[in-house]
Amino acid sequence: MGYYSRVLSKDESFPSIEELAQLLGEHHSSYTLTIEDGEEDWESLLLSSKDGVEVAVLERNPVSNGSVGQDTVAEFLEDIEECKPETGVAWLKEYLPEVRTVYAFQHLQGADTEEGGNALHALRAALWERGDAIIQADLEGFTNEEGFHIVWQFSDSVSGPWNMGILQDNTWYHFKMDLGDPDHRAAFLNGEMPHDLSAIRVSGSHE
Repeated sequence: MGYYSRVLSKDESFPSIEELAQLLGEHHSSYTLTIEDGEEDWESLLLSSKDGVEVAVLERNPVSNGSVGQDTVAEFLEDIEECKPETGVAWLKEYLPEVRTVYAFQHLQGADTEEGGNALHALRAALWERGDAIIQADLEGFTNEEGFHIVWQFSDSVSGPWNMGILQDNTWYHFKMDLGDPDHRAAFLNGEMPHDLSAIRVSGSHE
């Protein structure tokens, strides 16, 4: 099935391939977008380097009755049922039913290179930064609308710095923790900030 990351947007409208290609060309001119399925109302795009290395397939899945997008949202709601922290899960249970478009990136061989990965991330960020959207990645989990990670779906062996968010009293507390630190991990799973860290940003909840 491959590895996927996704932008989950509350917005039904979507950018044209011309808009996305222009944005990509500003910083990643050696990469191109081509339509795989659809025309003006594109359904899938291929991101590849100009020398033919395929980086990702981007699928646009509107959420409607019986759609792939609806199935994706339903699967996510089921997947997070046993996740921690409970506050992040509760927030997602309110957010996910309002998602109207799922942008699914299937990562291909070229995504493993530094330049290809950067081009993919730029394209994903362009969709996310349109607003009213969160990011999901396989084997990682979900962010809030400000891009901070709010539920744990990592493997037990994961380590390294990561931007995290905890919701307390309707306020997001954002911080960077070490995923491999057992104390940091235990605090996050319990819905608390690690005691030896300070919030790098505090924001109101986007309901």
